Amino acid sequence: MSTKGSEFTRFVFVAMVVLAACASSFSASVSTRPLNSKPKNQSVSEATHARKHMRRLARSRAHTSTTRTKSGTRVLRTSVHHRRRYYERFLASSFVTGDIAEGDVTTGEDPVVRQAAIDALGNMNGTVLAIEPTSGRILAMVNQKLALSSGAQPCSTIKLSVALAALSEGLITKQTEVRLGGRSRMNLTQALAHSNNAYFEALGRQLGFEKVSYYAHQFGLGELAGYGVQGEQLGTYPEAEIPSTLGGVGKMCSFGEGISMTPLQLGALVSAIANGGTLYYLQHPGTPEEVANFQPRIKRHLDIAELIPEISDGMAGAVSYGTARTVKLNFNEEEILGKTGTCSKSGTRFGWFASYANTEVGRIVTVVFLEGGRPTFGPKAAEIAGRMYRGLYDHDFFMVKPTLPTNTADVNSVSTPR
Repeated sequence: MSTKGSEFTRFVFVAMVVLAACASSFSASVSTRPLNSKPKNQSVSEATHARKHMRRLARSRAHTSTTRTKSGTRVLRTSVHHRRRYYERFLASSFVTGDIAEGDVTTGEDPVVRQAAIDALGNMNGTVLAIEPTSGRILAMVNQKLALSSGAQPCSTIKLSVALAALSEGLITKQTEVRLGGRSRMNLTQALAHSNNAYFEALGRQLGFEKVSYYAHQFGLGELAGYGVQGEQLGTYPEAEIPSTLGGVGKMCSFGEGISMTPLQLGALVSAIANGGTLYYLQHPGTPEEVANFQPRIKRHLDIAELIPEISDGMAGAVSYGTARTVKLNFNEEEILGKTGTCSKSGTRFGWFASYANTEVGRIVTVVFLEGGRPTFGPKAAEIAGRMYRGLYDHDFFMVKPTLPTNTADVNSVSTPR
């Protein structure tokens, strides 16, 4: 046989072997199981095992050490320590089963505002306070037992007072960037919007306790916010800086550590921000006659008119893209400016949100304060405020209507409540 013939024979033979192998592989891969049936035992793939193993490794830390035996042999020892997450245990409940508004005095309240507040709060354990910032009149106060209590830690809502103090002292403007460590920097607008603790701790340390305390008292902390409001209790503001073991003045300015603030005190401060700097006594009319004869009463004028635009961007940013953006889950029609707060103490978590609606026909201030367990936090309070604004908007609350006189000659200025 010629060389070409032998090469052709080998080629045909190899081709037949390859075809036979492919046919065998194909037939072995074909399943005869009906399409609509399910396998009795589905085995876990090796990739799945690997992923589970890697997750277990990621949750642990391996510490390797080398020792020598008496014979001189090196032995590799590995000890694995599993990381354990710390979960705070809460003793309080975030929800109520009964009527949370039982016992409230409602005769002099605005029925539309009150119903919107009740609907928004639902079964959450908390209080909702609505204030007319141009007069200090309380339009609605749901769960008055809690609203008039001795207060609670203000959490991050204390940052409004600290920001105004730093601006008043000329320490910063809204564009001033504060170094937070490494290459990280942040300005006031970003710090308010995202509630950055390191930023406000730095401001507190630069201001010092005496200045922080002075401005906090000027803004109404540590004193009664109401004028003749039956049952109102006084929050507390420490006379000295809290110990360094608790964070000192830095923690006072970022979390409100050591401070007890009432919803009325926070409402009065935000009302002053909303109206341009007038700190009114809050009044809660109890009868139709008191509503008809209502007269605003000024506690004092705050020199913050030029500073309000400096913090407004941050308060608006909190709602637009920051910690209070849950407001927009329910309400987008009007501009809302506010500040959230979340912290916990002795097994109870607190959730704050203080805000005002900036509309063409006027403004309304709302304070939502929640206490309870894990479901309670600042963004939840902001969500409730959004539901309340939705209820007000749907009932034409923001329509043009008569307002109280703004001439200061028609407003009583008093120094102490009767």
